[in-house]
Formats: sequence, structure tokens, C-alpha cells
Amino acid sequence: MAKKQKIHRAPTSPQGQIPKPWEHAKAGAGSASDPLAARFVASLAYDKRLYRHDIAGSLAHAAMLRQVGLLSSRELRDIERGLKEIEAEINRQGEAWEGWNIDLEDVHMCIEVALIRKIGDPGRKLHTGRSRNDQVALDLKLWLASATQQLLEAHQDLLRAFLDLAQRDGQVVMPGYTHLQRAQPIVAGGEILAWMAALDRAAGRLIGLAVVNRANPLGAGAVAGSSLPLNRQATAEALHVGPPSDSAIDATASRDAAVDFVYSLAMTAMTLSRWAEQWILYASSEFGFIILDGKYTTGSSMMPQKRNPDMLELIRGRCGGVYGHLVALLTMLKGLPLGYNRDLQEDKRHVFAAYDLVLDCLAMATRIVATTRFNAPRITADLERGFLDATSLAEYLVTKGVPFRTAHQIVGSLVRTCELRGLDSLAQLALEDCNAACALAKQPKVVGRDVLDWLGPQNVVERYRTHGNAGLAGVAELLQQWQARLAVPAGPAATRPGARSAAGPKPARPARR
Repeated sequence: MAKKQKIHRAPTSPQGQIPKPWEHAKAGAGSASDPLAARFVASLAYDKRLYRHDIAGSLAHAAMLRQVGLLSSRELRDIERGLKEIEAEINRQGEAWEGWNIDLEDVHMCIEVALIRKIGDPGRKLHTGRSRNDQVALDLKLWLASATQQLLEAHQDLLRAFLDLAQRDGQVVMPGYTHLQRAQPIVAGGEILAWMAALDRAAGRLIGLAVVNRANPLGAGAVAGSSLPLNRQATAEALHVGPPSDSAIDATASRDAAVDFVYSLAMTAMTLSRWAEQWILYASSEFGFIILDGKYTTGSSMMPQKRNPDMLELIRGRCGGVYGHLVALLTMLKGLPLGYNRDLQEDKRHVFAAYDLVLDCLAMATRIVATTRFNAPRITADLERGFLDATSLAEYLVTKGVPFRTAHQIVGSLVRTCELRGLDSLAQLALEDCNAACALAKQPKVVGRDVLDWLGPQNVVERYRTHGNAGLAGVAELLQQWQARLAVPAGPAATRPGARSAAGPKPARPARR
């Protein structure tokens, strides 16, 4: 058994407080002497979740220090053993780990102090050539990589739920809307695929972060680098977050990766909020287009009949919180001079909170989508209202040689005729009515019985032929693509329909929440 090494205790001030390891230039205990100051500067309450990433960075840094001769092989083994023991302890004990100490301010110092208690002087050598400034910048990047992977998996779960819904109910013919007014007939699958397209873009932004923010800050030090022979390339290769950053100053001063990440979260939240609003309307008695599972509605404390779409409403409401974190982060950064400033400690409050909100909303959305059905009888019963086939009739006239603007004018006059006669559908007009409208527009009598193949919502959704259309053909084509794509695991290498692969760095192990 190795001889236990003596642990040197820090001197205490006359008041009995132990000075912080980075405040030896001060008389007494420094900021530790005022409990409010000690609490005010601490980030431990929220940065504990970085412990795995902090340990991963420290292991890579220690291996590099051994490579350049600043650690012995024995010291490296001690550091590796100690850090792995600490990680295992935190994995088991979580919040109850005895190493958490708010007087040490953050996760980085808690782990370092615990390591020194375990192995003595080799632990004191770990911080050689490193500052908390480049250490926290690296930890955040490692966390962002693992968080991005979790978000991509959550996006893929939701996309699968939408795909299943499209396969179940995708052929239900329903109104499509612009300005929240009935516009043209679509099938439900067309609308579902629209949400999938928007979510796919949101996931694509996350994938792109791995490319945009490829730089490893470790080795940048506090602001200017180090005079020691550090091998930054070695740590970069070990950590898979990109090459060494080109500017030591920028590496510790920048939080672009955090802003880009929270912006991506805000865009996901916005998409989820729009979808939630749409389905809140569809679940109402006035629409009645969808039936929500009872697990995802709530009752009223006063009105016994209510089935309120509270989960959807909360998804919609929480979008504002994500926006708030983005604006707070941008505002925090806008006035900072170059170099590390303590304001940057606050970045993690907003990054973590936004991530938690969006990840929960994605999970809840997945459950709602998986249990919702389109109410085909209710939709069909009212489908003729709104002259959804008006554009199709204009296109029919175009195939007969009528200029589109003239065809638009003719169909508009026919809609007015229907409204004056109390008719619900253009198909209820006689052929003579249609040709009379053509004559008034100085067009030949071109409307024949074949016009009936162009009228009625069902006929219209069968006639759509352009790529990406919201009818039967377009939905069938895209469903095949999505079925193939969603058989591939989520990740930076996953491809989207019509898009090239966006390869990114190998993600760190996901942090547990």
C-alpha cells in the first residue's frame, strides 16, 4: 500500500476563516471573511453538473503535462486514480458528496481540493499551465457537446412520434390555412410533415454548432497563454472539441458557443410554441380537429366538463422563458471588454436553464403527439365550407387556355354567386353558371363535365403534383424519405432529406440531469 501523503492545510486568518486557494496575496481570508461575499461569487449551486466534463478536461491536461515532462509517471497515475475515484463518488452520491463546499465557489475548485486531499502534492500540480478561465471555457464546450447530443435524440424522438401520426392519420383530408382562414385542402400528413420540416431545421442548427464553434480553449490560460512547454494539440486531440484556439484572449473571453446554443434552443422553443398554439386551436370545440389524450389535459376546479390543453399551453408559455435566457445572455455579453470578466460566470445559469426547459418541452411534445388522433368525422363533416377548391378551379381554367389572372377573376365571381344563392360548394353550380362567368370575362365557354374531377377537397388533394405538396402524392413521397432517415440514430452525422451530412466532433459523455 502506498504511503499516505501529508496534506498541508491552508493557514487561517485571525478570525479563523481559511483563505481561498487563489487569494494568497490578500491579508486574512479575503472574500471568505464575508458570508454574503462568499455566497455572491459562488456558482456551485448550478455548475455541479459540469463535474464529468471538468474531470475529462483535467485527465487530458494531466496526460499532456506528463508528455511534456511537467509530471512524472507516478504523479500522473495518482492524478488519474484520484479523479476517477472522485467521479465515481459523485456518480453515487450526487448532491450528498462531501466535497461540495460553497466556500470553494465552483465545481472546479471542489474537485481540485478533493483531489489534493486524496493524493497530496501531485494534485497541486494539476493546475500547472491552466487557469479557471480556460478550464471553465473548456468544460462548457464539453457540456455543450453532450447536451447537443441529448437534444438531437429528443428531436428525433419527436420526429418519430410525428411520423407515426402521419402514418396513422396522414390521409385525413382537412383545410389548410393562411391568415387563419381556410385556404386550400390538404391532408393531415402534409401539416404534420410541415412541423417535421421546422423541427428538422431546429435540429440542423444544433448540428451546425459543432462546426461553427470548433476550438479548444484549454491551454489559453488566464488570458495570454503560458511560458511552459504545453502541448495544446495533444489536449485538443484527446478532447474532440476542435483544434487549439488561435487566440488565447478570445478563447477565455468568448461565449459565442453559449449564445449560439441558446439561440438554437430558442428557435426550437419557438417551433414548439407555434405547434402548441395550432393544436390548442384544433383541440377546441370550435375546431374539434384533434382528440388529445386525457393524460395531457387537465380539468377545472369549478367547471366539471373541462378538458384544458394545459400541457400544450405550458409548452407555449415556456418559450418566453427561453427567449428571456437568450436576451439575458446577449445583454450580459454586450458591454464586456476583452479578457475574462466575472460576468461570464452567469452564462451557465441561462444556458442550463434554457436547456432544461427545451429538453422537457421536447419530451412532453413527444408524448402528446404519440397519443393524439385526428378527428376525421368532425373534419369531414364541415370540409366543404370555405370554397377550398377555388384555386383548383382557377387552375382548371388555366389548362383550358385562360390566363391565370382572368381565371382568378372568373372563380372569384363564381364564389360570390355561391354566397348569394346560399350554396356551400362550387360543385353545386351548373356548368352554364361557370361558362356564363367565362363569357363575362370575354373567355370562350371552356368548362365541361371534366371540371368535376377538379372540384371537391378529395379530388384536389389527389391532383397536387409539385414536389413537397401537401396532398396525397407529396406526403407519400416524403414519408418514404422520413422512414429511411429515422432508421438512422440521431447525431451530428445524421442527414436530413435533401441535405448533406454535417459531421461534427465526437461528443463527450452526456451529463445526467
